[in-house]
Amino acid sequence: MRFEILLAPEAIEDLRTLKANLRATVREVLETHLRHAPMKASRSRIKRLRGLSRPQYRLRVDEVRVFYDISGSTVEILAIVAKSEAESWLAQFGKPQ
Repeated sequence: MRFEILLAPEAIEDLRTLKANLRATVREVLETHLRHAPMKASRSRIKRLRGLSRPQYRLRVDEVRVFYDISGSTVEILAIVAKSEAESWLAQFGKPQ
């Protein structure tokens, strides 16, 4: 099944602030991992977040974390943040179950 990838306005801004080489890497990884199997949790890349209703998942790309939700056949990218800011972003924007 092919998923549609949508970026929230905040995620578009986050992507624009990244350096060009990292931005290209993030786009490539989004296409590779989220287009066909966004729910396939793995030890290194995709993690299902527990205790949160939003975001549902985290994707690791080098020193960047991509937070996203899945609804139907759509993957909504909520934020693209540096690893150092990920915990504070979750504390501020994550919704507990």
